[in-house]
Amino acid sequence: MTQYAFPENFLWGAATASYQIEGAVFEGGRGTTVWDVFSDTPGKVKNGDSGEVACDHYHRYPDDIALMKQLGLHAYRFSVAWARILPEGTGAINPAGLDFYDKLVDTLLANGIRPYATLYHWDLPQALEDKGGWTNKDIVNWFGDYTDAITKRLGDRVQNWMTLNEPWVFTFLGYGIGIHAPGHRDMELYLRASHHSLMAHARAMSLIRANVPNSHAGIVLNPTWVDPHTDSLQDHLAAQRSLSFQNRWWLDPLYRGEYPADMMAIYGDRMNFVLPTDFDELKANPSDFLGVNFYTRNVVRSAPYSENPLKLEEIRQDAEHTEMGWEVSPTAIYDMLKHIHDEYAPPAIYITENGAAFDDVVTGDAVHDDRRVAFYQHYLANCHRAIQDGIPLKGYFAWSLLDNFEWAEGYSKRFGLIYVDYATQKRIIKDTAKWYAQTIRDNGFVLP
Repeated sequence: MTQYAFPENFLWGAATASYQIEGAVFEGGRGTTVWDVFSDTPGKVKNGDSGEVACDHYHRYPDDIALMKQLGLHAYRFSVAWARILPEGTGAINPAGLDFYDKLVDTLLANGIRPYATLYHWDLPQALEDKGGWTNKDIVNWFGDYTDAITKRLGDRVQNWMTLNEPWVFTFLGYGIGIHAPGHRDMELYLRASHHSLMAHARAMSLIRANVPNSHAGIVLNPTWVDPHTDSLQDHLAAQRSLSFQNRWWLDPLYRGEYPADMMAIYGDRMNFVLPTDFDELKANPSDFLGVNFYTRNVVRSAPYSENPLKLEEIRQDAEHTEMGWEVSPTAIYDMLKHIHDEYAPPAIYITENGAAFDDVVTGDAVHDDRRVAFYQHYLANCHRAIQDGIPLKGYFAWSLLDNFEWAEGYSKRFGLIYVDYATQKRIIKDTAKWYAQTIRDNGFVLP
């Protein structure tokens, strides 16, 4: 048996996102978002599902916070719906939207739970997408106006802020290959959107610092880990290109003020829209921490004749996979953390999402999800290893607090610590949640 004891001040939490749990899309003056439109488009979301009701958290948040307290969570990471605050994306502020997040934050604090607020988790107001969305450079100012409004309202109680969640996903999947909202398929749109997202992050950081005393702020990325399929030089180089595409494309600007040279060589003239001054605000507003969402790894080999501009292909391994088709690879979370620490040395890192979708079965009033328990045990064991090796990992947020709307997968995949019966909105605490609560109480766990 091995004892994994975490540092005394280690932060234990769970995470959600507004569109995935809130529901109430037509209530409280909320505007329409790109995910409302995308979900309403036939063939875009499995089974025609949408976040119209989701987990009804908009009405049930007091009960959900009571469950958080029961689990002993130190912190709760939630996202603010931009369209609840500014229904048209800019212009008149919606008081009812601010009131909802006021009540949410006050209830968290009354229950001894620290709020960690994410400003943007993919639900762009459709009115802004109609103007080009993330491909329009004006979004830097639009996002600034929104950030200013919400941080001025909540900044007296919320010190911990995350600007963007996984910009690689909402720009590449949303604008590059079209499997997420808003559903465009144009690599040039992706490049513009990704660049503007970094500039918007910088603008938000400057406003958070101005509006929130003692703020602690950063961005959330989804860096991957990539292993070569063989020990050949060609496969090692392919793995490095893959790391540059998904990791260094964001981390190099954040920590070095420039894009990686290998990706700039691949994209060539398509990056001519970038101005030398675009990263000035980014350089002036370094993040206090890096949020990391991590689930799996990739294994790649060189494919020189592929149409893929990276000239590689992913190879599925003979290993356990989750319902998402993602390989369970616990050591990869250590490899990824070490990669980031060695190359960029952020002052603090938080695992802001980590979890697994499995096919849960309700037995009476229980869900015996042993595979998910094992997933958390082994990924957390490798987080502990990272801390022991001097990597400044300060906290861990399980994904997700609740089963929820899983984007293009609809309600077909369940990640939650807590089971949600969508027909009745009944919550059932899974065995994983019970294990996690014990881990929080003990600040660690024992693993055979």
